[in-house]
Amino acid sequence: MSYQPTFVIAEAGVNHNGSMSLAKELIDSAVAAGADAVKFQSFNAESLVTTDAEMAEYQIANTGKSESQYEMLKRLELSTDQQRELFEYCVGKKIQFLSTPFDYASLKFLVQDLGLATIKIGSGELTNAPFLHQVASLAKHLILSTGMSTESEVRSALGVVAHAFVSKQPPSGEQFKKSFDSEAGKRAISSRVTLLHCTTEYPAAPEEINLRAMRTLAERFDCRVGFSDHSAGTHLAVAAVALGATVIEKHLTTSRELPGPDHMASLEPLEFKRLVADIRELEQALGDSVKKPTTSETKNIGVARRSLVAARAIKAGELFTVENLTVKRPGNGKSPFEYWSLLGTKSPRDISKNETI
Repeated sequence: MSYQPTFVIAEAGVNHNGSMSLAKELIDSAVAAGADAVKFQSFNAESLVTTDAEMAEYQIANTGKSESQYEMLKRLELSTDQQRELFEYCVGKKIQFLSTPFDYASLKFLVQDLGLATIKIGSGELTNAPFLHQVASLAKHLILSTGMSTESEVRSALGVVAHAFVSKQPPSGEQFKKSFDSEAGKRAISSRVTLLHCTTEYPAAPEEINLRAMRTLAERFDCRVGFSDHSAGTHLAVAAVALGATVIEKHLTTSRELPGPDHMASLEPLEFKRLVADIRELEQALGDSVKKPTTSETKNIGVARRSLVAARAIKAGELFTVENLTVKRPGNGKSPFEYWSLLGTKSPRDISKNETI
């Protein structure tokens, strides 16, 4: 069985703080760290949030400001020209550009103008059924975060996605369920969707991470799974890979001291580089699942294992007994598994004490 390397996404998100130079610095840091992709966010503040919507508690805590979500997000918008510039910068740096759209115009731009095959959708859109249907209607592959959700809500979301993938019937709750239950729908979900387990808090406390839920998603929905990690440090993301994550997403910043909602829950460049290195080392350690001696182990077999040897001198024709047989290193003679079959048989030759049988 062959295993694909874990796909590591450096989540630049809105950590560019509205600055193109900082956005490109984040791309450079992602490249230097060995990430497979760097991801931004594509949105229009006016279509995303009402002008008086309050900020989340973590956003207030991390920014030190009390303002509306609209005011915060308006400063963090990237125009289509800016996104195209970042896309082309990524092409030149040989790293995959990704972005999370929050409205249909942004989705169309990413898929139809920039040609993105994979679209990542954040946890907040899991219950946004009309938008999920639009995304699945355009995107070839979908990465869907599942923070704040129940298993039932994930199933409902996948029903919408499956319908967009395989059905020509008008959308409805009944059609979503039929699509989800159909063989075509199941195949489409399995081949085109990756579910990211996620805890939507910044930073997320270890006791609220629940990594085993990632495995539950894989078992329930028979699709690829991954981990969008909002915890402090790198160790839980590495643990997720050991549990079967095929995608790891982690926020990247140039400095946690920068103002902004996500910097505090992000890794700095050297930390992100360490994360990628640890994931690649773990992948090597996970191996191919076949239980067999490694090349380096083979040379130690004779040294570490034991053989049947004479506990005392044995004459030719003498019967092997529990008194004259024992087991000692090295392991280059008869296997100790032959001990019982030798008992009561005659020695074919004279054997000195401590000589292998």
